Amino acid sequence: MESPSVRLCEGVNGLQKLVLKEIRGSAAEVYLRGGQVTSWKNDLGEELLFISNKATFNSPKAVRGGIALSFPQFGTHGVAEHHGFARNMMWSIDPDPPPFPPTSTNRTFVDLILKLSEADHRIWPHCCECRLRVTLGPGGDLLLTSRIRNTSVDGKSFSFTASYHTCLRVTDISEVRIEGLETLDYLDNLQGKKRFTEQGDALTFESEVDRVYLGAPTKIAIIDHQRKRTFVLRKDGLPDVVVWNPWDKKAKAMPDFGDNEYKYMLCVEAATVEKQITLKAGQEWKGRLELSAVPSSYCSGQLDPQRVVNG
Repeated sequence: MESPSVRLCEGVNGLQKLVLKEIRGSAAEVYLRGGQVTSWKNDLGEELLFISNKATFNSPKAVRGGIALSFPQFGTHGVAEHHGFARNMMWSIDPDPPPFPPTSTNRTFVDLILKLSEADHRIWPHCCECRLRVTLGPGGDLLLTSRIRNTSVDGKSFSFTASYHTCLRVTDISEVRIEGLETLDYLDNLQGKKRFTEQGDALTFESEVDRVYLGAPTKIAIIDHQRKRTFVLRKDGLPDVVVWNPWDKKAKAMPDFGDNEYKYMLCVEAATVEKQITLKAGQEWKGRLELSAVPSSYCSGQLDPQRVVNG
């Protein structure tokens, strides 16, 4: 539904997008193709999401960057296509969304839906319905809520993994740290998904990283020292956190990614990877991601005093 705060318009290559604007000046953009969030700006007009300068909006794959829902498979953790099909398909505006928990009346939001047709069963032989609500809060927070329902009429269940593939814009990756993942076990995708335990007080970046942190807390902090900004990631229904940066060699090998752009992006994903979600016919799963950007505050090099992580 279009309103003064939500506008449907033409984006890159004529693709339709929805522009959400909050009264204090923050904004977000969502493309119907892939249901992908491609922009999130604060009230100063600063872009908070990373989109590659080489991103293509006309390929069959998702745009490089932003936030896209990986479903029904995260990465190669399954037998479906890499990161699943939801981020490559055309979503539509949901004319009749289910009721959500009450929210402040001054929140700006849009509801999208993805329904699989009979022809789509060649991609995934299950009946399901995917819903996505993108919300822009009065303080500029960005909230994504997904609902996935098994609509099978023959009683068949299905299992899946999923993530919100979130690419944040950072000033200098070597000056970024993540707090909240310390002491957790993780699967290292660079070492054949072997399991390790995080030993550091915080996660910092000196080379390529591709990890799945298991059983992560519901809130973590991504601290951009140079910008003096902290991204706070809150999640629900998504027990794991994926951290990825391709570094220089892989960046140069990706056609839709600039050679040096790895310095300015960090992918931090709320995900369910280790344990699949199984839905029986008629059952529904809900996952939630909330992002906010706040000024960093320090006390002896730490958040003051773990204010964000312990909140």
